[in-house]
Amino acid sequence: MPPILQLALDFLDLPRALAVADEAMRGGVDWLEAGTPLIKSEGLEAVRELKRRFPAATIVADLKTMDAGRFEMESAAKAGASIAGVLGAASDATISECIEVGRNYGLQVIVDMIEVADPVLRARQAEELGADFIGIHTAIDQQMRGEAPLDLIQRVAAAVSVPLAVAGGINSETAAEAARAGAGIIIVGGAIIKAADAEAAARQIRRAIDTGQGQATKLYKRATLKTIGTALAQVSTANISDARHRQGDLPGLRPVFPGIRMAGRAVTVRTYPGDWAKPVEAIDVAGPGDVLVIDAGGAPPAVWGELATHSARERGLAGVVIYGAVRDTPEIRELKFPLFSSIVTPTAGEPKGFGEINVPVTVAGQQVRPGDWIAGDDDGVVVLPAARAVEIANRAMDVMERENRLRREIEDGSTLSQVAYLEKWEKT
Repeated sequence: MPPILQLALDFLDLPRALAVADEAMRGGVDWLEAGTPLIKSEGLEAVRELKRRFPAATIVADLKTMDAGRFEMESAAKAGASIAGVLGAASDATISECIEVGRNYGLQVIVDMIEVADPVLRARQAEELGADFIGIHTAIDQQMRGEAPLDLIQRVAAAVSVPLAVAGGINSETAAEAARAGAGIIIVGGAIIKAADAEAAARQIRRAIDTGQGQATKLYKRATLKTIGTALAQVSTANISDARHRQGDLPGLRPVFPGIRMAGRAVTVRTYPGDWAKPVEAIDVAGPGDVLVIDAGGAPPAVWGELATHSARERGLAGVVIYGAVRDTPEIRELKFPLFSSIVTPTAGEPKGFGEINVPVTVAGQQVRPGDWIAGDDDGVVVLPAARAVEIANRAMDVMERENRLRREIEDGSTLSQVAYLEKWEKT
């Protein structure tokens, strides 16, 4: 039999979960999971309602039980769950209690290896305790840092005989790979629940599993250091700002013409107002795809113009950000080169040679270090610190993908306040 496709309904609001579940079931989903966020927000009523709405479906309660196994498993079984989850990090006593309750109430138990130090060893122990399933699960916060569960599946599959479930960033490209690695249950969350058309998304993943062939997608992927540029090309600076909890923007930096999109690693320059020697010399230091970030003190005269722009474009730079003045903007518009500045003036300075290249600079109150990632569009410029750039890019993708679903619900007749459940989630 082909692997089972399980949908993780990781929502906070039950109406949205039910609507997506209805779409996804039409697309070929086999099992429905009341995700941990949904159970925390709505309680086991979410399990009851899923069972009422889909009586023939297998309902999974992702409890992530860590203690009180008897109480939690019995409650889930009585609410209508067929399967419930306990953490592999829980004690043997808790896991044993869960399994014993499951046998009394006809409830199967999955032991989730999320954040377990040695998942292969713990999977063997869970099987010995009587687990019905082993879950290989990469936590969402780890996924945002570019980690994935696929490399672990084969090792666990070779160690145990019970069926394996895999979760954590699975999409239409990786679902078939997970099945080939030994997973009998493919758990998909974001690649379906964030899709504008959940039915079509589920059908695509179902096709990938059934045919064993990955189906290409531009979304629901986790960027790595090698692919971060591709991710940043898809998201907006507003998405990145949201991902950074409304931090990281460079106030007052504006594009010199509309329609600019820019992303690349920072080559930094510190200079004095009007001293354009170091900014021009930095063009030779930067490589293709880099962004020059010039701290000219936020004051005129200009440290950049048309000839510098032409040189930077020929060098293959991705863009230039100037905390200071630029001139020759009509010619720069014709070159279509991404350039942001805080001041426009016709007056140029002189090349005196003061300053430094590739040192930390402060631009509009925000520190920028060499190697940080810089993104810009019509809304302005944001900084992604190098140490967190992959994580921030992935979180920005997540913001954009979730907005795609909300946009679809608005187009279907809802309003922004309704799709955001503003009244429900206002701070009290």
